[in-house]
Amino acid sequence: MLETLDAAAVRRWCASGLAALRRHQGEIDELNVYPVPDGDTGTNLVLTLTSAQQALAMDLGTLPDDGHTAHGHALRLMARGALLGARGNSGVIVSQILRGLADTLAAAPAVGGRQLADALADATTAAYAAVARPVEGTLLSVVAAAAHAARRSDSDDLRTVARAAAEAAAHALARTPEQLPELARAGVVDAGGRGLCLLLDALVEVVTGESPAQPAPAPPTRRPPTAVRESGSDAYAYEVQYLLDADDEAVARLRAELAALGDSLAIVGDGAGTWNVHVHVNDIGTAIEAGVVAGRPHRIGVTRFADQAAPVPAPQVARPDGRAAVVVATGAGIAELFAAEGAVVVPGNPSTGELLDAIRATGAARVVVLPNDPNTQSVASAAAKEAYGLGVKVSVVPTRSPVQALAALAVRDPKRRFEDDVIAMAEAAGACRYAEVCHAAREALTVAGPARAGDVLALVEGEVHLIGQDLTDTCIAVVDRMLGGGGELVTLLCGADAPAGLADRVRAHVERAWPFVEVQAYEGGQPHYPLLVGVE
Repeated sequence: MLETLDAAAVRRWCASGLAALRRHQGEIDELNVYPVPDGDTGTNLVLTLTSAQQALAMDLGTLPDDGHTAHGHALRLMARGALLGARGNSGVIVSQILRGLADTLAAAPAVGGRQLADALADATTAAYAAVARPVEGTLLSVVAAAAHAARRSDSDDLRTVARAAAEAAAHALARTPEQLPELARAGVVDAGGRGLCLLLDALVEVVTGESPAQPAPAPPTRRPPTAVRESGSDAYAYEVQYLLDADDEAVARLRAELAALGDSLAIVGDGAGTWNVHVHVNDIGTAIEAGVVAGRPHRIGVTRFADQAAPVPAPQVARPDGRAAVVVATGAGIAELFAAEGAVVVPGNPSTGELLDAIRATGAARVVVLPNDPNTQSVASAAAKEAYGLGVKVSVVPTRSPVQALAALAVRDPKRRFEDDVIAMAEAAGACRYAEVCHAAREALTVAGPARAGDVLALVEGEVHLIGQDLTDTCIAVVDRMLGGGGELVTLLCGADAPAGLADRVRAHVERAWPFVEVQAYEGGQPHYPLLVGVE
């Protein structure tokens, strides 16, 4: 049992929290408000905490000359790693919770109960500040309840405060369906809040030495593959690749360890102690940690096969006084469309660090970022703040679909002031209504009625509007519904799993029923969604 939170305890907490998230990753991914087949909160949290642990693992144990304590330094490393590796809204919020803890505890001589309570209060403030429009019934409610209970415990005992925070978080998580109707209809609790509860339980375990009781995880649901990998078994969802500085003996041990984790293993050296490591795995963190044990990994890259897109031509690098656009895209065809517009394309579900790297790679002093997904907007905002510290002005146009980004890029004008150009792009994106058509991944109650696994769902502006049995009929119906509110241009992006001729059948219907409407159709190649629709 610990009386105070020291640097070693911070490292154990990060490792224990990451292990818990890995164990429950599938369960958290399944806590999806809508029955669409792309819930990935668990995966995002695992990747975020993996980055935090990497930051701690790469530290040489030396303290910077800034007056911070050893535990404060460890917390700052953990928070910084989480920020750069943050994926999705949940990852960004958790990174800000860690930053709030680190900022408060960094200079504290010792971390007892009252210090932890104060830090949780500051962490809650940082979490709410990370979200443009905070919503109760989410991870935010869970961290706020934890902080309130920690303060209410009014104790100097670290164990008492940590237990109070974790117990209050669990109770708040159970209440999230009462606060958010979407959760109640789906019969689930908030996914991000569930992840935070696991992290707080891990903290209790580190401080007290006791393992808190965990609810039984939901049974895993196997989803059909959505993309074709370049080789290897479909049993593995991720490609991990990095350069490694290590000796021959360490690499031999690494080879055996990675061979037991996955397939498509390739480790090749340059004869001077540097190796290129490549493997397909499900356990990303263990594959990277094995490299840390073997030597010094760098240039680490992780690709999720479901989001894999074909390489696109790199745009010309802008002058330092020029402008550039960075666009998030999932699907080879969509990526090619954006690259043709001169944008730097980042694969779907990027981390803060990956977006920041793309912004810096443009060489431009002013950059606009188009996230194309509500779950990536917080990541884009975090990357924009980081870029500002590097002297790059970044504006995020909050596009929620690739069709909105196409509309925004179409009105770019380098002759306008950058600020005016951003406004024009935002207005064009906002004027483009969007829809997504997919197959339901599981049963759920939606605002359009009950949906069964395999039903065709048409979502307009993120809300289920239609539930059908035939894909083509549902696609046509949702286009009719959108054009009923007006429109002159329809954009169709066909997905990787779209049946042949889908766009042609939708186009033919529009030409008959809406003769004054123009239709543009492209092969988008996006997973999960056979058709994306934009109406301007």
